[in-house]
Amino acid sequence: MLDPREITAVILAGGEGRRMNGADKGLLPLWGKPLVIHVLERLKPQVGEVLINANRNLGEYRKLAPVVRDDGYGYVGPLAGFEAGLTHAPSEWVLFVPCDSPLVPRDLASRLCSAVQRHDQIAVVDDGTQLHAATALLHQSLLPSLCNYLDGGDRKLQLWYERHQLVPVDFSDEAGAFFNLNTSEALALLEQKGRG
Repeated sequence: MLDPREITAVILAGGEGRRMNGADKGLLPLWGKPLVIHVLERLKPQVGEVLINANRNLGEYRKLAPVVRDDGYGYVGPLAGFEAGLTHAPSEWVLFVPCDSPLVPRDLASRLCSAVQRHDQIAVVDDGTQLHAATALLHQSLLPSLCNYLDGGDRKLQLWYERHQLVPVDFSDEAGAFFNLNTSEALALLEQKGRG
């Protein structure tokens, strides 16, 4: 099995936050600290190194972890973050997690690592109802395919995934860990749940 301590995690915080009125989602507060810190604290014990993919407020993010930007493609969704992470990560395998997933399981890396057998496979979280496509483990050998796809003007994560072998990893036992924080309302709801 692939050792989680030999992989790099990349927190995806490079989006425009359009559904959050343009806010930098990673820096939005939850329970007294920014979302990105919640994700960082959960990932750090699981992997060898954590990077943050960000395109603004770089000084703030650099206080927390090394930052990689979407220099090649910029603001085209999670795939730009995938490209930046696969390009700059010091390890062959890279785990991607969105910054708005503050409850990711503490065994996320080990479960995804145990699912992949070959470099051409992509392990992706399946909560029992849906795939969480941006929470995935990829090998650096997929970078040329990804760049080719982005150079062609395509941006949809699922369409690129269709070119590769996806390995859905069952997280139905922790479906709540992938609570979707795409809106201010969702963030406020989670804030209230934490206090309850």
